[in-house]
Amino acid sequence: MTAASITPAAGAKSPSADIPFNKKPVSPAKIIGTVIGYVAMIAIAAFTLLPFIWMLLASVKPNNEVFMVPFKWLPSVWHFENYINIWTKSDMLLWVGNTVFFAIIVTFLQVFTGSFAAYGFSRIKFAGRNALFLVYIATMAVPWQSYMIPQFKMLSSWGLVDTRWSIVLLQAFGAFGVFMMKQFYDTIPEELAEAARLDGLSEFGIYSRIVLPLSGPSIAALGIITFTNTWNDYMGPLIYLRSQNLQTIQLGLKTFISQFNADYAMIMTGSVLSILPILVVFLIGQKQFIEGIATSGMKG
Repeated sequence: MTAASITPAAGAKSPSADIPFNKKPVSPAKIIGTVIGYVAMIAIAAFTLLPFIWMLLASVKPNNEVFMVPFKWLPSVWHFENYINIWTKSDMLLWVGNTVFFAIIVTFLQVFTGSFAAYGFSRIKFAGRNALFLVYIATMAVPWQSYMIPQFKMLSSWGLVDTRWSIVLLQAFGAFGVFMMKQFYDTIPEELAEAARLDGLSEFGIYSRIVLPLSGPSIAALGIITFTNTWNDYMGPLIYLRSQNLQTIQLGLKTFISQFNADYAMIMTGSVLSILPILVVFLIGQKQFIEGIATSGMKG
């Protein structure tokens, strides 16, 4: 084949000329709609983030500038030492340690019990399975305040009040985790489990060696939700924990506020420190969280 045979003839169109680059016109209404959509999203994001930005800036302001009138965003003097002083003025290390302990233990137990129960409801056929699942899921509609007192009396009779076990048992099981994980397990082809059973694998083996490895995004989503709820829990520790050495960061900050009720900058510093772990956990697992939420709602 000669060079002349592959060279376009004079006046002929180049093949690239037939590629429709931006040939479809965009209507002005669509452009305006897109611009309005982005402006609305930016406004909503700003409205959501402004309180956190204010809290962050207030934590490094002089105390008399936190609620200054007229309002002032940036401090005249940056007091970054507040983030050091709070560790010496309070039991922040103890509070954080207790909260991390509860958050990790409860998250592990909820993920394990939720995924394990969800596997039974999704893959194991037994009489009354659907009815039992509906009854169990219906408990999510029952407010905690309605059974808070009987629950307290039960744990108190067992001698678990003012112990770590009270918080662990209080939150280690949840219907939401079962519901969420079952939604995901229903999307896994049953053929995988059938093939594993033919190879002699037990139900627990199928759960641990096949189903769990496929459940990464959903487990990450459930883990982030559980970790956040446990970290932010105030009522549970307030009711069950009385000793100073068992206080979580939420109870500790309440005590700190009562002691330093005029030191607003230091209070803002403690509030910032209380949300930083949640922010870090979410930023690390946001991709898996979004994917897990999306896949848990799929069917078929």
